[in-house]
Amino acid sequence: MTAAATPGPRRGQGGPSFSDASPAVVRGALIPEEAAEFDRQWREVMARATESLDLTEVFQTLDSWRRVARLTAAQGAEAHRAMYRRAAGKLTGDGIRADEPLATTKARLGLA
Repeated sequence: MTAAATPGPRRGQGGPSFSDASPAVVRGALIPEEAAEFDRQWREVMARATESLDLTEVFQTLDSWRRVARLTAAQGAEAHRAMYRRAAGKLTGDGIRADEPLATTKARLGLA
């Protein structure tokens, strides 16, 4: 499923829940900047799970990204980016430009 094919919010439900979404469905709902971050994290946790034979971190990572996918699908890509800018603005007291790269905004939030 691509981001363009991701269903929009359903009236009264805030959009799809993603509670049982596969990694591919989750990735498809993310904005490109976060899809790249998901790919990196997914590969890292899968490699560790291969060595440890423990899937706990894999499930935790997937659950975390499911929440991001749900928010992104419910809000839309631009509103999702704007959410990060608003949070960074409130945290830092700075005005965050609409064209600021998401990586910079997330760094302001300590998420990068």
